[in-house]
Amino acid sequence: MWWPPWLAACLAWAAGAGAESPAPLCASRGLCPAPPGANASEPGTGQCPRGATDLCAWALSSQSLRDIFPVDVIQENYVRNVRNCIFSVVYPTPFKSRIRLVAVSKEVLENILDLDISVQGTSDFLQFVSGGKVIFGSVPLAHRYGGHQFGSWAGQLGDGRAHLIGIYTNRNGERWELQLKGSGKTPYSRNGDGRAVLRSSVREFLCSEAMHYLGIPTSRAASLIVSDDDVWRDQFYDGNIRKERGAIVLRLAKSWFRIGSLEILAHAGELDLQRRLLDFIIQEHFPSIAMGDSNRYLEFFSTVVSETADLIALWMSVGFAHGVCNTDNFSLVSITIDYGPFGFMDSYDPNFVPNTSDDERRYKIGNQANVGLFNLSKLLQALKPLLDPRQKQLASQILDGYGERYYSRFTELFKTKLGLLGENEDDNYLIAFLLKEFWALQDLGKHKLFSEWVSMYLLRLTRNEGDSDTKRRTRMTTVNPRYILRNWMAESAVQKAKLNDFSEVHLLQQILQRPFQRQQAAENAGYSLRPPPWARDLKVSCSS
Repeated sequence: MWWPPWLAACLAWAAGAGAESPAPLCASRGLCPAPPGANASEPGTGQCPRGATDLCAWALSSQSLRDIFPVDVIQENYVRNVRNCIFSVVYPTPFKSRIRLVAVSKEVLENILDLDISVQGTSDFLQFVSGGKVIFGSVPLAHRYGGHQFGSWAGQLGDGRAHLIGIYTNRNGERWELQLKGSGKTPYSRNGDGRAVLRSSVREFLCSEAMHYLGIPTSRAASLIVSDDDVWRDQFYDGNIRKERGAIVLRLAKSWFRIGSLEILAHAGELDLQRRLLDFIIQEHFPSIAMGDSNRYLEFFSTVVSETADLIALWMSVGFAHGVCNTDNFSLVSITIDYGPFGFMDSYDPNFVPNTSDDERRYKIGNQANVGLFNLSKLLQALKPLLDPRQKQLASQILDGYGERYYSRFTELFKTKLGLLGENEDDNYLIAFLLKEFWALQDLGKHKLFSEWVSMYLLRLTRNEGDSDTKRRTRMTTVNPRYILRNWMAESAVQKAKLNDFSEVHLLQQILQRPFQRQQAAENAGYSLRPPPWARDLKVSCSS
């Protein structure tokens, strides 16, 4: 008898074939109605009513990916070199000790996942976001990808501690991929244990949400789980191994495909599979590109080049340094992903390096635009086997235009931050002078050339046609954040969290939802002041 793939997987689990897999959640539930054109028999394509309070009325699946792409033929979960597939089927590893839900994003739950915030209090939700159980019908996947790390080809990398637990299509027709990070070993774990620790998970939860409210394209974070499981880490790679607690973040993105997703296929010579993946990405995420267009890969590359330049310019506009700009951390849909040793500058310094593991300072903030160019060149290298000679030449010309695109967007953003309208040849000087200053207006006024700059600035403002001080101030307060997640703020929250005090995690989560508005609670906490003296020697590394 033929069984649908999702049902067959669940029957196999019940028969003991998936002995290491978590139990399915809500196995007896009915499915939400499917949207027009969807396969009604497939879990996960349905849209639930807004404000669902029970996961049993909620649909999630990875079936669409498994229908399109070949899956790793080896079912056992052990580290290996994987070939001829995009994903491996692998289930999360539940924690063995007590688990606690310590933070959730109300907006993500209600506005993206169509869940009522009250669902956070249910046992089903706790089990779901901790990897203890999976939604009935969903088969978790680990993604195979490669990448250039710190400038060198690193070979196979992949989701070494993350599980794609399904795709949700919400009431607005938006398709979101849900992923647990820190949820256990996969075939791509290399020498890792598949876990994430509390400190890095707190930082990722807070920063991905903070970036969203700053208006910067990013993955989102739905929840943060902490366990009492022991996880051992050498945080600064100095031989000082310490016991930490494991944690899991449920994070979401429209797509988790990255430059390394295509690189691994090109390096392995799996060109048919690479073409299938490219076509899927274009069809799902680049609606302006016609699938019948013979130049669709060229158009795809052109779009990624432009949007990557825009993204890095946005990073720079808020002083954000990613910390590990490897090709496996660069999204193909140009969102910020994989928050690790990131950092926001405390004062302008083009040599700022948030990652103490970056000995060569490759990923200093002033080099991010150049690294973006390097990564895009590796994307082009991966695409070349699929391009004809004319397309290769055009693609090289597109890449040559990256710098101009970045510079144009960077200038546009900083002109907006200064309240400038129109064009003027002195604008670049005004921007460059201002960036060389230190702690905003507290130090700017002490500079010997400050009065000269003010005079130039005031003169420039007179050329804003149809403008007024009130209009300009209103514009400027909507693009110049008063609060960003500086390292000392995140570290303060982490240190309290280690003592099971998550009050500052919640405070920061609340404050960073309105980064452009003055908030008394933030002022009381000193979030708009200089970093405290104890924060001068803060370090963040790749170890997480």
